[in-house]
Amino acid sequence: MVNSDTKKVKASPIDFGKIYKDLLKHKKLYYKILPTAFIVAAIYALGLPNYYTCTVKLSPELSSTRSTSGLASLASSFGIKIGTGSAGMGSEALFPTLYPDLMNSTDFKTSLFEVPVTIEGNKKKGEKDRTMTYYDYLSKEQKKPWWSAAIGGTMKAIAGLFGGTKKEEEKEAINPFRLTKKQTAIVKALNKRVVCNVDKKTMVITINVTDQNDVICATMADTVKNRLQNFITEYRTSKARVDLEYNQKICKEAKVRYDKARHMYADFVDHNQDILLESVRQRQTELENEMQLQYNAYQQVAAQLLAAEAKVQQDTPAFTTLQSATVPVQKTGPKRTQMCLIFVFLAFLATTGWILYKEDDLKRLLGMS
Repeated sequence: MVNSDTKKVKASPIDFGKIYKDLLKHKKLYYKILPTAFIVAAIYALGLPNYYTCTVKLSPELSSTRSTSGLASLASSFGIKIGTGSAGMGSEALFPTLYPDLMNSTDFKTSLFEVPVTIEGNKKKGEKDRTMTYYDYLSKEQKKPWWSAAIGGTMKAIAGLFGGTKKEEEKEAINPFRLTKKQTAIVKALNKRVVCNVDKKTMVITINVTDQNDVICATMADTVKNRLQNFITEYRTSKARVDLEYNQKICKEAKVRYDKARHMYADFVDHNQDILLESVRQRQTELENEMQLQYNAYQQVAAQLLAAEAKVQQDTPAFTTLQSATVPVQKTGPKRTQMCLIFVFLAFLATTGWILYKEDDLKRLLGMS
């Protein structure tokens, strides 16, 4: 008897008819909750500002794969080897997979503060274009949801009542080592607005820039691309450029010494053409030898300078732009229709769950007695 009763309890079916009647009994609740949820979702979605996204794609040079036969043959004559062996791999210390970390650095983000951007005015209303720095644009020209502006205004009013009116913060010099609170907030905002991804298989660099203004979005995407290319170029050619500057310096000094020795020899010969004294001939030989010595030194340094110039050219990386920055035509978000549907669906699920719990149908659905 006990076993049969237990089987009956376990085998008791779910009464879907009763569940349907219970839900139908509370249909007026759906009529109240779902429209209210839709209105709340619509108010929330309409309060969010539009934003645009611009995408730029680059394919970097991973090694010295360009044709360098001319540079190699030129450098080989000076005893310098230019190839794609271990030396070529050494130039890849900053691998493309590290580019996102580079762009997320504070130094790189703060370098974007002084980029000039232009807000196009409404020509029909007679508004003029306004040009400002990207820092001022992010700190003063960003649209916020109405509730955020209301909360901010309320907090300022309360602060004004108790602590007096706070003076507007003067723009301070940008020091990446010690940023102000406002500058730190802008850097955090840029971390979300400017995103870099690298495909580990193809090594294609994708830069996504999001902004509320479509033109500024494309402008900053192109600027970030150029800044990244310039940084990588400077990094890859830093040692070669230092060597080039050193060779230019010693080449200039060697040229000055050679010119001085040449002029001294020419002046001495011009003033002692008819003199046959042995001391004069010996002095002339000494000056000629000194001039030849300085010429040989200058020729050797000039050859090293030419090789250093070839090295800088060889280390300069090449980037292929797969997708250029263009002004987006359509906004990326917010997706208001999708937000409203999701909000109404969640309200429907919550209301249904509450009805099933109230009518004691939830236990049966969960397999409880």
